[in-house]
Amino acid sequence: MNKIKLGIICEGKAHPDKRVPFTPQQCTEIQQKYPHVEVIIEPSPYRCFTDAEYDALDLRLSKDLSECAILMGVKEVPIEQLIANKKYLFFSHTIKKQAHNKRLLQAILQKNIQLIDYECLKDKNGNRILGFGYYAGIVGTYNGLLTYGKKYNLFSLKPAHLCHDKDELETELKKVKLPALKILITGGGRVASGSLEILNLLNIKKVSVEEYKNQTFKEAVFCQLHPQDYNIPLNGLQWDHEDFIAHPQNYESTFHLYTKQTDLYIACHFWDAKAPVFFHKQDIDSPDFKIAVIADISCDIKGPIPTTTRASTIEDPIYDINRKTFLEENAFSSLDNITVMAVDNLPCELPRDSSNGFGNDLLNKILPHLVVEDTDKIIEHASITLKGKLTSAFTYLNDYVQ
Repeated sequence: MNKIKLGIICEGKAHPDKRVPFTPQQCTEIQQKYPHVEVIIEPSPYRCFTDAEYDALDLRLSKDLSECAILMGVKEVPIEQLIANKKYLFFSHTIKKQAHNKRLLQAILQKNIQLIDYECLKDKNGNRILGFGYYAGIVGTYNGLLTYGKKYNLFSLKPAHLCHDKDELETELKKVKLPALKILITGGGRVASGSLEILNLLNIKKVSVEEYKNQTFKEAVFCQLHPQDYNIPLNGLQWDHEDFIAHPQNYESTFHLYTKQTDLYIACHFWDAKAPVFFHKQDIDSPDFKIAVIADISCDIKGPIPTTTRASTIEDPIYDINRKTFLEENAFSSLDNITVMAVDNLPCELPRDSSNGFGNDLLNKILPHLVVEDTDKIIEHASITLKGKLTSAFTYLNDYVQ
């Protein structure tokens, strides 16, 4: 089998991402499992795994990756750092015609690069194979609890990004002492699974939708909602999940049934822009609107949750929205305000753990197709560009790049 050199690039985007596609241990595992593959690491001062950790496992470090046929990173590669005639894997953020990355895709075409976007890697059933959503759910829920505890002076948690790893974050959770509040989660995918892990670690009781709406409790409880729990068809017919996915504009929201019951809301859902919003600006000044803290992990700006007026940052994750003026105020300015946590890159707060989880999926589910044989055409279908042109599945981007 032909020798393949696979390079792990240094993240070059401003405010470099600390995550990596493969941990040092995973790089070693690749070389053991695929003897024809050599992994070469570009040195980086930013990674959550240091150069020394790679070097300790006898992995080769080199500032020049031009000998590598395959180059892998996490975020977009700066145009000036692209090497022509290579095969790149990273999150390109181009498939929705994102304006800020138009020049990047143009350069990739000009440099005859095969771009394989992680977001486009799908199994036979069309399901995404890779993602960091699980860790977004873990960190976002932790941040939501941190925010609630700080707002009401109940407990103080170390920010997630200052924890060495998930083990330290879980140790911090032992400080959490919650009153009899109601916590609401929307969503059922990877993000929600991460959120549920945190709530279960705290032994918070899960209750049914009907119990949540109609009962009071002497302890903290949470309820998980799926789309059928807060949307109904406009035509008065019974719920049809497939129809909702295809025609969400034909439904209306019943989310108001929960805003009068909820203290802490954790948003983990996927939202279609044609679907109804959850509530409106004018709703939050109602005496019935009880939500005090919103951890918006989904973070759709101008989306279903109007209090998410902007994405916040890891360094400054929280802001308040005044119920009467709907203007943003400093975090914890008033107990009457709605306090929002809307960080849009949450997995970066636990880079070692999120990298490990991502790398495991990449190693086991993608690498065989990349370095042996693409039997299920997983790589082919995820390739946005090839031989200087857009592939057939992505020709809709022609007007974008021209």
